[in-house]
Amino acid sequence: MPSTIEFPFSDDEALPTIPITLSHAGSSVSTNALLDTGSTVNLLPYGIGLQLGAIWGEQTVRLPLAGNLATVEAWGLFVYVQIGHLEPVRLAFAWAQASQIPLILGQTNFFREFDVCFQRSRRTIEITRF
Repeated sequence: MPSTIEFPFSDDEALPTIPITLSHAGSSVSTNALLDTGSTVNLLPYGIGLQLGAIWGEQTVRLPLAGNLATVEAWGLFVYVQIGHLEPVRLAFAWAQASQIPLILGQTNFFREFDVCFQRSRRTIEITRF
C-alpha cells in the first residue's frame, strides 16, 4: 500500500529541498536534502558522513564523480533515509570528500524508490513510496 507525504514548496525557495533523517552505524543526522532529478547519484557531503560515524579509510567502493565534482574523491556508502512518517529506506550515496556541497537525492537510487511530484500551482512537493 503506498504512503504519501507532502512538503511545502515556496516560490521564494531557489531549490526544492525536503527535511530528512539519515542513519548509519548507530548515529543519525536530521538535515535538508536537495531533490535533483538531473543528478545521477545521491551525494553525501563529507562532514555529514563523519557525523554518521562513517570512516573514510574503511570504504571499499570508489565512485567517480562528474561535472564540477570530477576532481573530488568519493566512496560508496549505504545510509538509511527517513522522510517524515514514511518507512526508512536504505539508499546508496557517493560520499564525497567535500563539505561545501549540498546533500543531493538523485536518480540512483532515490528516484527509483520514491515517486516525486512537484506541484508548483499547489506549492507542494509530494513524495510517495510503494
